[in-house]
Amino acid sequence: MEPMRLIFAGTPDVALPSLEALVDAGHEIVLVVTRPDARGRRGGVLHPSAVKFRAQELGLDVATPVTASDPAFIDKVRSVDADAAAVVAYGQILRPALLEVTRLGWVNLHFSVLPAWRGAAPVQRAIQAGDDVTGACTFLIEEGLDTGPVIGQATERIRPTDTAGDLLTRLAAVGAPLLKDSLEALDGGYAAPVAQAEDGVSHAAKLTRDDALIRWDMPAHVVDRVIRACTPAPGAWTTLPDGSTAKIGPVAVVDAPGTTPGLLRAGHDGVTVGTGSAPVRLSWIQPAGKTPMDAGDWWRGARWGESAQLGEA
Repeated sequence: MEPMRLIFAGTPDVALPSLEALVDAGHEIVLVVTRPDARGRRGGVLHPSAVKFRAQELGLDVATPVTASDPAFIDKVRSVDADAAAVVAYGQILRPALLEVTRLGWVNLHFSVLPAWRGAAPVQRAIQAGDDVTGACTFLIEEGLDTGPVIGQATERIRPTDTAGDLLTRLAAVGAPLLKDSLEALDGGYAAPVAQAEDGVSHAAKLTRDDALIRWDMPAHVVDRVIRACTPAPGAWTTLPDGSTAKIGPVAVVDAPGTTPGLLRAGHDGVTVGTGSAPVRLSWIQPAGKTPMDAGDWWRGARWGESAQLGEA
């Protein structure tokens, strides 16, 4: 098969395995599209996206439009005369005027088994919901949100201790060859895109700060899922006894009688917090303005009293 002329659109680290797979397969990446450079959380210096940084290392042409519907950007995309475009976590809606400028269309790698979890946070929402299995799909982008016909898919079990970061890393690795094979199947004329089922549709809205607030009166398994779904971003958080806030790392459910929700205890099994059912053991904690620290070290340094609680009183 002759190498394809491809556009690659992506932004974060999880898009890198797919970019590397297409380059390693010998396809010509005629244009890389990514989000504009962004400032860190504390402002200051602008930083390129992970995809832009790697693309520049590879000597590829990079475009960073503020909006993908900009007519000048669409003209640029048209001028590269691409066979197809590969999209992995780009972060912008692609309008019909852009979708029409490649010969075979735009193929998106999405981290769920569609039509489950359409939207911006499929991995996080799958963990939050307690799903046992998820996966990766490739589909032809159309005007609807993640509604296009599916070309290929792979499944992946969600492990009991998976954070969103863990699972995304595995799905990015699984999805890279799937995306490459899907594009080559389209080019070879042997792809058979299948319309998504009308049943089983669910939506995965981006997690907000409110979603990441730990509600200690919920059952332990729900607290565990929320924290894992929000790790590493946006970061599950709670209030401390003095009213300040802290991010909380993944927890483990303890086989012990329940205690008051939010109540802190330190013992032979570590630092535990009461929930609406069994206690959970903390791994690490990151008070506002500080670096993450082991929960035991934090407890010894903080010297809270025996009645100290996390969360709103």
